[in-house]
Amino acid sequence: MYLQKISLVNFKNLESQSFDFQQKINCFVGDNGVGKTNVLDAIYYLSFAKSYFNSVAVQNIKHGEAFFMVEGDYVLNDRNEKIVCSLKRGQKKVLKRNGKNYDKFSEHIGQIPLVIISPADRDLVTDGSDTRRKFIDGVISQQNKKYLQNLIAYNKVLTQRNALLKYFAANRTFDALNLSVYDDQLANYGAEIYTIRKAFLEEFIPIFNAKYQIISGDKEVVNLIYKSQLNNFSISDLLKQSLEKDKILQYTTSGIHKDDLSFEIGEYPIKKFGSQGQQKSYLIALKLAQFEFIKQQSNVVPILLLDDIFDKLDEKRVSQIIDLVNDDEFGQIFITDTHSERTENIVKQSNKPYQIFKL
Repeated sequence: MYLQKISLVNFKNLESQSFDFQQKINCFVGDNGVGKTNVLDAIYYLSFAKSYFNSVAVQNIKHGEAFFMVEGDYVLNDRNEKIVCSLKRGQKKVLKRNGKNYDKFSEHIGQIPLVIISPADRDLVTDGSDTRRKFIDGVISQQNKKYLQNLIAYNKVLTQRNALLKYFAANRTFDALNLSVYDDQLANYGAEIYTIRKAFLEEFIPIFNAKYQIISGDKEVVNLIYKSQLNNFSISDLLKQSLEKDKILQYTTSGIHKDDLSFEIGEYPIKKFGSQGQQKSYLIALKLAQFEFIKQQSNVVPILLLDDIFDKLDEKRVSQIIDLVNDDEFGQIFITDTHSERTENIVKQSNKPYQIFKL
């Protein structure tokens, strides 16, 4: 699978641009602010119908314009595929595959597998548990439709339960039977989600550890630990235990929506005890493990986007990453960098066909 061509109209700062790509390595070089990362984000858009960097869709329309459109021509299983995503101000986003509209964008997730590695990934270290849960969900959802459906259903029921708790508080009333309807649904969906997350991480963590050892040259020991209230209790028990607290706070304080991942280096939080280079290596290893997992599950080689990843890494770690990329396990790769000379030196080492676009 690979992306042959992309065409952009009014996407972020790009007015009208097209690129024809190599099957292996494609690089975008230029100063900050010229739109290198925006091209990668457009490629991401074609896989997920949303931006990796800005969740407010209308803000991805170029200033002063009425719409944006991103169009991609792919070769997938020896077939030509056209994906088009567009948005007009005041209207709903439209996603088409070969001219046919998707009713639900979730149906498209996993059709064009893709992994992005970006400086924005630092949010996984610095932000709250919600960001790390989204990472887990994003990896699993690309190859497990049932999981994605359960997750959507769980979050819908969670919103309804929280609204009911607010209603009880506002009206100084309580209806245990009404609440139990939502509790039962949360228990059913939540138990399935937890089981899949746990099984996923048992498979994923060894892959992650192996990737980190390659990048770091076996210099450091890292850990990735799954933290869940369900490790010790069922959701039903948790909801009963936290009922009084939930009534006071007017939202649901227990469940799989509180799960988290603990990132550790030498048994200490990498957020506090890891250097910038170690944190970056950790995140790159995490994303390369995501790449490997999706490839194993789907039997399709994902597209890989590398956004400015060579910055803040020493030569040794850059070399280790290039050795990884040089392996035939990778397919099409897109790279951005501010240093054209550095980029060319790096991709020359790969011994793969490459193309450099200067923006």
